[in-house]
Amino acid sequence: MTRLPVADRAVVRRAARDLLARDRRAVAIVLVLHGAAAIAGLAAPWLLGRIVDEVAAGGGAAAVDRLALAIGVCVLAQGLLSRYAQYAGHRFGERAVARLREDFVSRTLDLPVSLVERAGTGELATRSSVDVTTVGTTVRDVVPVIVIATTQLSLLYGAIFLLHPLLGLVALTGLPSIFAVTRWYLRRARPAYLAEGAATAELTEALTTTAEGARTVEALRLGADRIAHGTQRIGQVWATRRATLALRSVFFPVVEASYALPIAAVLLIGGFVMPRGMVTLGEVVAAALYLQQAIDPLDRLLQWTEQAQRGLASFARVLGVGQEPDNGSRPDTVASAAHGIPEPRGTVSTAEERLVVRGARFSYADGPDVLHGIELEVHPGERLAIVGPSGAGKSTLARLLAGIDAPREGVVSLGGRPVTDLPPAERRRRIALVTQEHHVFIGSLRDNLAFAASGASDDQMRSALAAVGADWYTDLPDGLDTQLGDGARELSAADAQQLALARLVLADPHTLILDEATAALDPTTARRTERALAAVVSGRTVIAIAHRLNTAHDADRVAVLEDGRLTELGSHDDLVNADGAYAALWRSWHG
Repeated sequence: MTRLPVADRAVVRRAARDLLARDRRAVAIVLVLHGAAAIAGLAAPWLLGRIVDEVAAGGGAAAVDRLALAIGVCVLAQGLLSRYAQYAGHRFGERAVARLREDFVSRTLDLPVSLVERAGTGELATRSSVDVTTVGTTVRDVVPVIVIATTQLSLLYGAIFLLHPLLGLVALTGLPSIFAVTRWYLRRARPAYLAEGAATAELTEALTTTAEGARTVEALRLGADRIAHGTQRIGQVWATRRATLALRSVFFPVVEASYALPIAAVLLIGGFVMPRGMVTLGEVVAAALYLQQAIDPLDRLLQWTEQAQRGLASFARVLGVGQEPDNGSRPDTVASAAHGIPEPRGTVSTAEERLVVRGARFSYADGPDVLHGIELEVHPGERLAIVGPSGAGKSTLARLLAGIDAPREGVVSLGGRPVTDLPPAERRRRIALVTQEHHVFIGSLRDNLAFAASGASDDQMRSALAAVGADWYTDLPDGLDTQLGDGARELSAADAQQLALARLVLADPHTLILDEATAALDPTTARRTERALAAVVSGRTVIAIAHRLNTAHDADRVAVLEDGRLTELGSHDDLVNADGAYAALWRSWHG
């Protein structure tokens, strides 16, 4: 499995600033409200100290009542301000998370298909669910808490200094140990949490692939092997979580022990200097109460610092997806009067449609070559069938022609330019690959078709369905508005293939590569669909990976692949007369 990259600290800092800058007004409101709530919270300890001094000076009940009433007003004001501050903070957080999810989906869809396949479903699933959720929690809950706690602590310690500078200095005695252990923790937390996220992704991948291949696992009696594989991944997750737990087991006890030290020191020093008239009893009491009040924001600040490390590590993983090459955007389309379907924007000359393969060699990862020096030229408007036994490299060649993978040696060019060097949006507009694996998205039939051409009208969509022989759509209860997918109408494999072909008709690329695109259809329906599709895409270049030799019979030329090598190339009649590998396949096909 190929791991997607992780953004570095500089990228994370810039992205965090941008996230806050996109909603400056909301951030300002949250800060103002929390600041006002923190200031209102400072009044109660100071007023309580005043009460102590009033009582010590022989003040009457009226003065105490006035001060007590003032404390009640300040507590009420603090509660109201905190409530509206949290409300505004959560609204900001939810908007920020929504934007983050949208940006993540856009970046994911822009990734090269080959990279997504190598990364695996577990990696992307973990980043899109666990990591995005963790970042959401950080933005919605952690960031406001850190801002609030920092503001409160600054005001509380400032208030102690205002009571008396000596008490302020004594109040700082617990901070050195907190600072030291926090610094120690932060240096180790990021790599530890990144390792935990990577281990979680591998576990998700293991569980997902096992669940998806459950029937195969059962048929081949691979249950014990898959359990052992999953147990190993669980062990990796447990090891990484133990590592982060070890960091927390040092961090939190040291912090907790540092809370009581300044309170004891203030009471001790205050008791020592109070008889000398340097401070009053009320000031000592107020300082101790301020320090006691500081425990809560300090505790929240340090606790959420741990969560912030998780959030920053997850943010780095989420942003890492965006560091892959930009795949551009989907092409705009305009109406085509000829077919009643969208036409690609702009025109492409015949020379620019020539697809040429020169000396192409390809291997997966570090494995052996599966294609060996392929030489092939596909003429514009030609119908080329690629045939051969299973494992000959037909689908691999289709991926190279579509620009999904690049050859290890040699070049695959379109109009004289390497296909993989074309801007992704242009490549998608000019070349389309359809395989036998199709996905029906949750949504209406119209939504599923609009993926290929967002501006297509209902008539154009119906024409595309009719073009591929998808007669079943006329029986749908709500027509194009019929809901498809889980919990709604389920399409059969054959219907899903025709839906995919209808998308292809709407996209209307200049070169179509069909990798067993009608494999799920019965022979009669497949034949009818192929003929209907051929009529619609007349004049386009069509390359068909043929598992049924009737497709090869109708093609202008046939290319025969054997063991990754192009062994024969010519028309159907010429290859049958040559009595070679294709002729043997043809005789076998017809019994």
